[in-house]
Amino acid sequence: MKQLPLFGDDKKLLNLKEASIWASQYLNRKITVSNISYLIRYGRIKKYGNDKNPLVNIEEIKEYYDSFSNSKEKKWREILGEDINWHLSFSQYKEAERTKHVHRLHPYKGKFIPQLVEYFLDSHTDEFKKRVFFHKGDIVLDPFCGSGTTLVQANELGMHAIGVDISSFNVLISNVKVAKHNLPLIEETIRELTRKLKEFQSGRKNVIFEEHLLIKLTEFNNKYFPSPEFKKKVSKGEIDENQYTSTKVKEFLQIYNSLVEEFKIKIKQDKDETFLDKWYAKPVREEIDFMASEIKKIEDEDVRNVLTIILSRTARSCRATTHADLATLKEPVFTPYYCKKHGKICKPLFSITKWWEFYTIDTLNRLKEFDKLRTDTIQICITGDSRTIDIYEEVKKINPEFAELLLKQKIRGIFSSPPYVGLIDYHEQHAYAYEIFGFERRDELEISPLSKGQGEEQRKAYIKDIAQVLINCKRYLQPDYDIFLVANDKFNLYPKIAELAGMKIVNELKRPVLCRVEKDRETPFYETIFHLKEK
Repeated sequence: MKQLPLFGDDKKLLNLKEASIWASQYLNRKITVSNISYLIRYGRIKKYGNDKNPLVNIEEIKEYYDSFSNSKEKKWREILGEDINWHLSFSQYKEAERTKHVHRLHPYKGKFIPQLVEYFLDSHTDEFKKRVFFHKGDIVLDPFCGSGTTLVQANELGMHAIGVDISSFNVLISNVKVAKHNLPLIEETIRELTRKLKEFQSGRKNVIFEEHLLIKLTEFNNKYFPSPEFKKKVSKGEIDENQYTSTKVKEFLQIYNSLVEEFKIKIKQDKDETFLDKWYAKPVREEIDFMASEIKKIEDEDVRNVLTIILSRTARSCRATTHADLATLKEPVFTPYYCKKHGKICKPLFSITKWWEFYTIDTLNRLKEFDKLRTDTIQICITGDSRTIDIYEEVKKINPEFAELLLKQKIRGIFSSPPYVGLIDYHEQHAYAYEIFGFERRDELEISPLSKGQGEEQRKAYIKDIAQVLINCKRYLQPDYDIFLVANDKFNLYPKIAELAGMKIVNELKRPVLCRVEKDRETPFYETIFHLKEK
């Protein structure tokens, strides 16, 4: 970190703009006014001045960032070992940079950050990366393509890429990210769909019900859960959080129930046999079904695919659950509840309008941003089982010219993150999308899903399956290939996998994972980048 810069004559109180400039200089990365506001709102630092002109103390900001950064690396090294490569933590990148442009088109569990892919694919060398492994014009393969991070970064770096994934929805996400789109046509179609949604809502009462509910909720929260005062009192023990919030939720439920009665809103669906039945309020489900039927009518396949991703992303955000349970889905919630995350009473959604409008704008912006960076290269993601797929024949069906390049040039190497043993059910994480659009599910072909656990038999099957993927893919690789696999190998399976595939591990790098999506970010965790070559 840099020497502490000051404003004026040892000025310690700064406004939020000055504080963001100071922190950006001190940390050598961009810190926004919103970041400083967050620290105030959640009681990390004190607020001076007044609401119209809030001020902060730079010594308090310095103390916060110093304790956060220095102690974290020290703590993680003590727990994970001195051999972790902090250089590969990419701690200098903000979330907006880790989820830049199309990388955040749709949520996806288990994806790696683009900076990690870029580090091994690009042309730089450093004290850890001694030589360049991939060059412009090379073909890169990701046999566990997921949401397409490797494909997107290959495009940025001027490389061709092929992805394979067993999940047809994952393949759709990947291909939408890298496709060249007719953005004006997509924009025009979005406007028409939004018009139809509002027309569909015109004879219904859920939108106006939610508007009235939000007004009442805001008034109630301002009175009984003022920010940041409420959270400060809880942290100081001045308020018994459980008792107080339980009482206040009961009070607000009386207001809520009266609004439900006034607007004659039916909240729950009549059955809960499917995912869509169980996890969506009736008005939300009806709007999703309506929009899905309209999207299916779109003739242009690419436009239809983009709108499918937008509606899927919208549907995910509109599930009837608490903010704390978005990733885990414990029980459906159809009434207002106390949200520990936000320190106030929150509510489930009763219309998709807010998120539909937000994600349409966000998606267009991300596609436009990536369009400025894209190179004239080819990226294709194929639905299939990487253990058995004939990559050449499948590519030939989609792009014969690229297939000929593949046959002539062959694939330079692999950058991928195989599934972890018993960690994620890859189809189930997007169950809503499969039901809305009727995609075919191939759950039985997933390698080591969560549903099968992490027992001895599953570990043996995992070794065999991952090795078979490498053996199958090796047919398409150049003789002096380089393979990079990102894995948390807590069961020490990869030496056996490499041996079974006829390969050797030439290097291992332990990377601390600081930004685990929807996970406990404070528990030290690392993953290993295995570098494999032919034995």
